[in-house]
Amino acid sequence: MSKFPALGARLTRERVSRGWSQRQLAKKVSEVAAEMGVSMPERTSLVKSIGNWEHGRYRPRDPYPMLLSHAFCIDHDVLFGDPLMPSLRSPADILAAIMPEGDPLAPLGARSGRRIGPSTVSDLAARVHGLRLADDLLGGDDLIDTAFRELGAAVRLYREAAHAEEVGRALLTVIGEGAQIAGWIASDAGRHEEAARTYKLGISAAREAGDQTLESNLLGSLAYQIANTGDTGEAAALALVALEVMGSHSPGRARALAWDRLAWAHARCGDAQGAMRALGEANVALAGDRDEESPPYLYWVEAGELQVMEARVYTELHRPLRAVPLLTTVLARYDATHARELALYLSWLVVALADANEPEEAARTAARMLDLSADLASERTTQRARVMLGRLKSYRDVLEVRDLFSRYPLTA
Repeated sequence: MSKFPALGARLTRERVSRGWSQRQLAKKVSEVAAEMGVSMPERTSLVKSIGNWEHGRYRPRDPYPMLLSHAFCIDHDVLFGDPLMPSLRSPADILAAIMPEGDPLAPLGARSGRRIGPSTVSDLAARVHGLRLADDLLGGDDLIDTAFRELGAAVRLYREAAHAEEVGRALLTVIGEGAQIAGWIASDAGRHEEAARTYKLGISAAREAGDQTLESNLLGSLAYQIANTGDTGEAAALALVALEVMGSHSPGRARALAWDRLAWAHARCGDAQGAMRALGEANVALAGDRDEESPPYLYWVEAGELQVMEARVYTELHRPLRAVPLLTTVLARYDATHARELALYLSWLVVALADANEPEEAARTAARMLDLSADLASERTTQRARVMLGRLKSYRDVLEVRDLFSRYPLTA
C-alpha cells in the first residue's frame, strides 16, 4: 500500500526527468554523502530504499531528505513540502533575498558636489572597459585594488555630484558595469563574499538605470560564482531569473551568455538534459546576434567561448569523448598572453583526459598548466590546479603521473 503517493511520484519524476536509473540516483546520493562526510549503507540497500520511497511505501528519514535535495539540486521545502503549495519561489522572491540592505546608491541629501556631464561618464566608462581588457591578461590579485578604487569613485560621484537625470542614469550604468568587472576580479582573487556584495550593488544600479541586459548579466555573474562555490540549485534558480529579467529583445550575445551560465549551473547539478538544452539555446541566441546591438562588455562572447562552455559542461558531466576534441580545438586558438584562460582550459582538458583513461597525456597537459599558472595571481587557477591534481591521484602508479607529483610537491 502506498502511504506517500505524492512524494513517491515527485521523487520518481525528478529522477526520470534527469535520465537517471535508480542505481544512478543511488550513486549520486552516495557522492553527495561522501562530500558531506555522511556514512552510507551498501549501494544495493540504497537502491532498494529508493524503490520503496518512489512507490510511496516509506518517507525518507534523515539524512536522506537533505542528500536527495542536494542530489536533485532542489530546495528541501520544494522537494518534500506540500505538493498543493507553489513549488518554486518567484523571481521577485529570489531577487529580494539577494539584494543588499539599505540603498548604497541613495544620494547624500541635496547634492553639493561639482556638476558633472556626459564627458565625465564617458571617461569613467572608458576606465571600466580598460579594466575588462586588463582582466584578459592579469589575475584578480593584480587588479582588485584598482577595480574597487574605480568603482568607489563612480559611486561617490553618483551620490555627491550634481547631474542631470540622463547623466545620472548613464552613471548608474557605469556603476553596474564597474560592479560586474570588480565582482569578477574579486571572485578570481578568491574573495567570494566581497564579489557577491559587489554584484548585488551592480544589480541595484542596473535596475535603477532601467538596463535589463546589464541587470541580467550581473545576476548571471552571481549565479556563475554560486555554481562554482555554493549551492548549485540556488545557482540554477538565479540563472533562470537572469533569463527572465532580460527578456526576448536583448542582444543575442547577452542571451547566449545567460543560457551558457544556466547550462553550467545545470551541469554542476548533474542535470545533463537541462545543460544540453541550455547549450542549444545559447547557440541559437548567438546565431541571431547583430554586433551593433551588443554592449561593449559582451565583446568576448563569441562562438569560440560557447565551445569552451560546451567542453566544460561535457567534462563536468564526465563525457570525455565529447570534451577532449572540443577542448583541443579551442586550446589551439589561445596563446600564452591569455595565460589564465589557457591554464583554466588546460585544467579541464586534464580532467577529461583522466576520465578517458589517458593518464600519460593528462600528466603532460597538467605539467603545462602548472608551469603556465605558476606566476598568475589568480585563486581560480589555483583551485582548478587542486581539482586537476586530485583527479590524477588515482593514477599515481603511472610513471608520468608519479613524475608530475614529484615535480610539483607543493601542489600535490
